Amino acid sequence: MTKGPSETLSDEVLLVHAARNGDRSAFGQLYDRYAPMVHGILLARVPPSEVDDLVQEVFLQALPRLRRLRDEKRFGGWLAAITRNRANDFYRRSQSARPFATSLGEEGIENCGTSDPRQAEAREILAVISSLPEAYRETLILRLVEGMTGPEIAARTGLTEGSVRVNLYRGMQQLRARLTPSVKEKGSGL
Repeated sequence: MTKGPSETLSDEVLLVHAARNGDRSAFGQLYDRYAPMVHGILLARVPPSEVDDLVQEVFLQALPRLRRLRDEKRFGGWLAAITRNRANDFYRRSQSARPFATSLGEEGIENCGTSDPRQAEAREILAVISSLPEAYRETLILRLVEGMTGPEIAARTGLTEGSVRVNLYRGMQQLRARLTPSVKEKGSGL
């Protein structure tokens, strides 16, 4: 039986409350639920080679700050904000603070050295996504890479469902328009 939105929300509030009071198991469950969102937000902002380490750093930053979270119902949005700030800090601390699209191309998407045509197509699509405006980039990666639904993206990030729908719709339009003819001819399903 699938939980409804209100059941999931109350369950998460209980987990946040328990984690706030030192329950490491509850924090582990929150990690399991929110790691894909954190991964997707970071993938939309930093080089892919840095994402896994930064996911860990985000949760390590969040744990001691959890006591300062004012509204337990807003955990997802709060964690998304920490994630975005951590991505910004990555570039502030980096000696070679390059624009996102440049670092993506140099560090992981185009130079993977694989002969699998599906992986090459995925890298090309991800490179095109990286050229989109940030709001579209983030929601598209959460949808297409992390496999989250629109309502899940809204619930996890604190955005409204309407904003997520608009971002996904406009982002998909721009993605389709920017894909190279070779990707369009291959029939990527976009």
